[in-house]
Amino acid sequence: MDTSRYLRLVRASAWYDLIATGAFMTPWSMRWLFEQIAQLSTRLGLGQAEPLLDPTHMLLANLLGSVVVVWAMLRLRHTRPEHGVYDGVARGLFALWQTVAVIKGATPLILVFTVMEVVFGGLQLAPYLSAAIVRSRSAA
Repeated sequence: MDTSRYLRLVRASAWYDLIATGAFMTPWSMRWLFEQIAQLSTRLGLGQAEPLLDPTHMLLANLLGSVVVVWAMLRLRHTRPEHGVYDGVARGLFALWQTVAVIKGATPLILVFTVMEVVFGGLQLAPYLSAAIVRSRSAA
């Protein structure tokens, strides 16, 4: 993948983060989003609505949302190839913890976000992983 195309991918993943995570930034928007997800989960028969967030849960969600939005803004304003690598690793971790949450009883709706994490993470890491494999083969 050429550099300009890769940088477009890094920016696209940042826009996705702003759309998918922006509501986590404030208690008001987070509460609204949480209620929407709980209602949708109930309507789809995926389990009971989640309990309301206590202040500690809300704080952690707001911290997460704030950090992800700032990270997305950095990738949009100062897009660099290495940002894609770091973002790919972070998405792998997010996908792991989202999967664990669903296994432990969280709504399976989270898996929609997990798919996006895996897709963007895989696409951003693929050029670096394939280059590393080529380097290791040529060194052998």
